[in-house]
Amino acid sequence: MARTDEALRSDLLRAAEEQLVAAPDGDVATRAVCEAAGVTQPVLYRLFGDKRGLLDALADAGLERYTQRKAELEVSDDPSVDLRRGWDDHLAFAREHAALYRLMFAPRPWASSAARDGLTVLLERTLSRCAAAGMLRIDVPVAATMLLAANVGFALDRMADPDAVGTSEVADTLRDAVLDAVLVAPSRRGGASDPDGASAAARRQVRAQLEQGASDALLPEESALMRIWLDRLDHDHDHDRDRDRDRDRKAS
Repeated sequence: MARTDEALRSDLLRAAEEQLVAAPDGDVATRAVCEAAGVTQPVLYRLFGDKRGLLDALADAGLERYTQRKAELEVSDDPSVDLRRGWDDHLAFAREHAALYRLMFAPRPWASSAARDGLTVLLERTLSRCAAAGMLRIDVPVAATMLLAANVGFALDRMADPDAVGTSEVADTLRDAVLDAVLVAPSRRGGASDPDGASAAARRQVRAQLEQGASDALLPEESALMRIWLDRLDHDHDHDRDRDRDRDRKAS
């Protein structure tokens, strides 16, 4: 019985991943992939366009596997705990699927895989929960960029030097440092010791709750007005912060 295109794609991706794992240079040969899948090269080109398209599809398949893994993680009432658990699980995925992970995240010329964007979306969901709980010190996109850069960078660095000493300790220290930079400490959420950070976190909390539709008490136009006020407060805070930095720079 002739295989469907879906089955052919699956067989070719499976063969490509096996080639990728076995290859010392992390590359695949389309001829070998086709032979392993039992098809001719024109079939591969019809389904994926070229070798680059095959690798992009394989990277996106890695994202699907990663997304499914994330969906199976328990979601707690504390999004900061979920954020910490997500960091550790990300590194575990990198260790267990090193070749696929490198394909997903190492720079590759002309790559058009959506793997990195997909992970950013997953991370921003948890960060938005942190914002809605008044835990986020900085804006969601900035926090996501910082966390993903640190997580991916550390994972790729360990792959380049797998015998590095103190990997677990360094990973935990880096994780805690980045989380401290993006999250408001529990003792500071009341604003006593960090009024600027707490007030900014409070504004992000309100904004995140508006985006999530948490309040039915406001009309759409009232919600829009609230966003304008929040943006104005953020602008004033940024202006004051820049003014203070200029003053300190001149004083030094």
